[in-house]
Amino acid sequence: MNSSALPDRLPPLPESQWDAAQRACAEEIIRGPRGAMIAPFFPMQRSPELCTHAQRTGEYLRYRSAIGLRLSELAILVTSRYWTQQVEWAIHAPIAMKEGISAEVVEDIAQRRTPRFARDDEALVYAVVQQSLQDKKVSDATWQQALALLGEQGVVDLLGIAGYYSMLSIMMNGSQTPPPPNLSMRLPA
Repeated sequence: MNSSALPDRLPPLPESQWDAAQRACAEEIIRGPRGAMIAPFFPMQRSPELCTHAQRTGEYLRYRSAIGLRLSELAILVTSRYWTQQVEWAIHAPIAMKEGISAEVVEDIAQRRTPRFARDDEALVYAVVQQSLQDKKVSDATWQQALALLGEQGVVDLLGIAGYYSMLSIMMNGSQTPPPPNLSMRLPA
């Protein structure tokens, strides 16, 4: 079934209904680099303390991680594809291409094909995230390569991105959050 045809179980709360904690969380998101309340936080706003902590973690991982925007966006795409998370895909596929991930790589990920990467760092990020999600572990060889290329903080941030976007994916898939209508990139089933 097309996820956009499913009812949104936890739609955006009208601002007039926000309690003090929900308002404080929303205002922090709006004042931050996102500039608005966005889909990933609509269901989570029902638990304002969780939402506040999660959005702060996400702000760091998305905008300031040790691996940089290009590799962060790639990791987000691999994670959103794993969970078939339409909101994250619709938001991040265009950003990933703007940050330098090729359209061919984005399409291969969307189609569940292993991309042919022109850059070794992208192949490594893909391998770490894929192994983490698919195999529930990272092989020793991949781990050593990741440490050599990204350093310990970079590897921790990369795993953090996969974990954070998995949490958002589970939250939005469970609550059936629809992708923003103005974004056209969709994942096949």
